[in-house]
Amino acid sequence: MGEKKIDLKMRLGYSEEELRSQIQKLYGRKDFFYIIENKSLEARKKSNIHWVMRVAVFADKQSFKLASERETFEIKYRNYGKKVLVVGSGPAGLFCALVLQMAGFDTVIFEQGEDVDARGRGIASFEASGVFEPGANYCFGEGGAGTFSDGKLTSRSKRINQERDFILKAYVEAGASDEILYMTHPHLGSDNLKIIVKNLRQRYVGLGGEIVFNSQVLDVVVKDSKIVGAKSSSGDFSCDYIVFATGHSAYDTYRMLIGKGVAFQPKKFAIGARVEHPRVLINQAQWGVDSLPGIKAAEYRLTFNQDGLLPVYTFCMCPGGVVVPSAAYDGRNIVNGMSYYERDLKFSNAACVAGMDCSLIDGFENTPLNILSWVDDLEKKFYDYSGSFRAPSMRISDFIKKKESKSLSESSYPFELVPAPLFDMLPSFVAKSMAAGLANFSRKIQGFESGQIIGLESKTSAPIQVIRGESLAATGFDNLFVAGEASGLSGGIISSGADGVKIARNIIRLSE
Repeated sequence: MGEKKIDLKMRLGYSEEELRSQIQKLYGRKDFFYIIENKSLEARKKSNIHWVMRVAVFADKQSFKLASERETFEIKYRNYGKKVLVVGSGPAGLFCALVLQMAGFDTVIFEQGEDVDARGRGIASFEASGVFEPGANYCFGEGGAGTFSDGKLTSRSKRINQERDFILKAYVEAGASDEILYMTHPHLGSDNLKIIVKNLRQRYVGLGGEIVFNSQVLDVVVKDSKIVGAKSSSGDFSCDYIVFATGHSAYDTYRMLIGKGVAFQPKKFAIGARVEHPRVLINQAQWGVDSLPGIKAAEYRLTFNQDGLLPVYTFCMCPGGVVVPSAAYDGRNIVNGMSYYERDLKFSNAACVAGMDCSLIDGFENTPLNILSWVDDLEKKFYDYSGSFRAPSMRISDFIKKKESKSLSESSYPFELVPAPLFDMLPSFVAKSMAAGLANFSRKIQGFESGQIIGLESKTSAPIQVIRGESLAATGFDNLFVAGEASGLSGGIISSGADGVKIARNIIRLSE
């Protein structure tokens, strides 16, 4: 018998023996090998929550071994004699540089932040003192913003199967659980990511790659529509190609690139806040019980659409996680979410945002530079309210009623929460839409209105988008690329990493 696909329903907390027994019944023989291809939680009926799985079963070990290797795409080594500068060490930058180094290019990664260990110490110092650390914060540093997040690996991007498989395989080889290869909603956890990104860096350096920390690229040298070099805080460098994978928070880099003639255009993005609830409350609402065997914490994904209002949705949920101060620069106050692999902390949080377009603002000149300034000013406004990284906040029920909160509850946020009229601090069309959305979400999840709405969430995605040619190079340039979330064309770890890999593969083709 050859490979056979089998669909299964398994109880929560099932054992390996139970799984093999179920496979045996459906496969019809005792000796076999299997691979889990997909595993998802079916929780629509609280009385019958179970796992739904698909497994590939093999009669012989050789077929099983070949299927397990998950071949992606071939990277042929050749000494190209070309130098590539990669700016940023997040998923887009690191995987771009890794593929190029494997192929035989001479690559250097410039990271304006610290390595992951120093970054962790800097964040701890920031949260203890309230003094912002420019080189060690939740946005900048080794691994990018994703290192201090939940590490979600889901993506709606299409036509990235080869790149996705390459990235997932690399993560497993760097220490991630192989469950990320088959879980419907896989995640790494920030605690694991700190180890994984370090292992990936060591793999890259072992191949001859170089990474320079605490080095910000300040300018590029252009000659005949080509970038011939870069000026950084650590010196000047020549190059044959340059890839900017700086994430969506590096507004100073955006401004520099626009000043050099790199074409960007406005795009839709989202503005809102974080909502937070006790983890057990969400578990009860979703499952009907405080906990389930073998399941970490309940999740939710909520959407609301109504004519005349902006679309409202939850994004980047961190079950059993914490709300974190995620400013990219001093004097700005924004929040994000983070959770560890076990997702077992006291609270669960998610972004609640309204999709918007700056063209909706009366009298607004909708240009990339103006959009960056508009978002920047909003982040400053939230900082100025408390004069610190204390987060303006209120109760969800009060936000819906447009009523100021007199007191706030316990929170995971490391700084103090300050009662504030968020419905007046957010743009009016955003606040109005969010109030309607939150009221709708409170009808969908019991107790949702009892939670808190915290701070400003302004970095769900880039507010501008690079304009590319067929080679993925920025329009008007032969060898300048903007990758990952910085491009405005991808979002999240997988799609950003895949964009970096695609750009690397295109640079290889251009060099052949």
